[in-house]
Amino acid sequence: MKSPMPLGPLMIDIDGVELSLVDQDVLKHPLVGGVILFSRNYESIEQVSRLCKAIHALRAEPLLIAVDHEGGRVQRFRDGFTAIPCMQKLGQAYQENKRYGLEQATQVAWLMAMELRQVGVDFSFAPVLDLDYGCSEVIGDRAFSNDKLTVAELASAFQHGLHSAGMASVGKHFPGHGAVAPDSHIAIPVDERSLADIMQDDVYPFKHLIKAGMNGIMPAHVIYQQVDDLPAGFSSFWLNEVLRQQLGFEGAIFSDDLSMQGASVIGDYEQRAKQALKAGGDMALVCNNRPAAENIIDALSGMAINTQSVQRLIAMRPKYLSIKGQLEDNLQWQQSRKTIEELAK
Repeated sequence: MKSPMPLGPLMIDIDGVELSLVDQDVLKHPLVGGVILFSRNYESIEQVSRLCKAIHALRAEPLLIAVDHEGGRVQRFRDGFTAIPCMQKLGQAYQENKRYGLEQATQVAWLMAMELRQVGVDFSFAPVLDLDYGCSEVIGDRAFSNDKLTVAELASAFQHGLHSAGMASVGKHFPGHGAVAPDSHIAIPVDERSLADIMQDDVYPFKHLIKAGMNGIMPAHVIYQQVDDLPAGFSSFWLNEVLRQQLGFEGAIFSDDLSMQGASVIGDYEQRAKQALKAGGDMALVCNNRPAAENIIDALSGMAINTQSVQRLIAMRPKYLSIKGQLEDNLQWQQSRKTIEELAK
């Protein structure tokens, strides 16, 4: 019997609420290792459960399924899911009562993770570890706070909630996106601060969560001009020297979407994917552009699969079975739902 095809280094998306024949063909390619879902892929709990089941059944080594489901502005699945508050709400609750704020962060993360796991999603790209300097609209209320200690404590509690639900954590956007005004989706942000300042402030929450067992990290498409001419997600300095060597991170590194404007400085899509992986990334995301994804697959066909990356990616899978029966009947879910309702007031 042949061994299962290992997880490849690309995460791509699909257009609809079910797999087309073309989707199935592309997702079976050895270079593909994951699927990221968006709002367009969601109609109902039943539908997305069928979709995740179909994706997982495509290969003997099931593809990873991820989603951006942070809460607030960034929550892909709505109808039938609990509306998760923005992380700034947790920061405000923490300022009023630290102990209660930390408990709320754990409960919110646990509920979010369990609801996603119930439909078959493996992990969410969360938590956001950026500091809110008040200048970045794309970060803004997605951040817990402007204080590194507050962010580190709340994010640690949030991570504990994810882990208690068996879900991996992914901190973003390393080493920090909050100090630049431009949105890397549509611009090329440049951060002029020194390495010492970034390490002292923005990197602090990442360092804290790495020590607490963070599973994944997503770098920012931001150029830190005094440190490197390349955006962090394409920089061997940031990914290898800082993240791997100095901070001792052993988990998976996911690029931010290669279709974003912040990645355009690297070149065409083939160059972006190659550089993201060469710099130390384990998986490159290509979203909302199937021709670009197919171009990368064609260009990288035949490349050797990094066995260390495969093991890091496999470690992103949920750690144990989710709750049996209706989640709504679970007492912990009911309590966590009440906590979220209180936060939303």
